This record gives sequence, structure tokens and C-alpha cells, in this order.
Amino acid sequence: MSKPKQFIKKPIKVTAYQTEKVEYIETLEGTMRADVGDWIVTGINGERYPVKPDIFEKTYQALD
Repeated sequence: MSKPKQFIKKPIKVTAYQTEKVEYIETLEGTMRADVGDWIVTGINGERYPVKPDIFEKTYQALD
């Protein structure tokens, strides 16, 4: 096994909205529940997935 290296995630533009109701999202891993206040992110290949607000805040930065 080679020695582990450190990496940083490439900055990739995504679109997202914060849901005001419970939603069920079809993701690459199957159907996932998004609770009120969760962010629904659409990735670069059109995939959608819910992200909890605390994780979203640590991971994403607004461009506007």
C-alpha cells in the first residue's frame, strides 16, 4: 500500500435550495428524506441529494 496523501476537494459550482417541507429525493443511493430546513443540492451531473444545515454551512459558500 502506498503512503496516504492529503487532498482538498475541487471547487465545484452546485445549485441548492432550503426546503420548507419534508421531501423525498431520489439520489444515487436511493430515496432519501429531506427534513424542513435541509438543503437540496443538485450536483454537476444533475444528481440531487439532501444536506443537513450544519454540514451545508461547513461545506458550501454562496457565490452571490
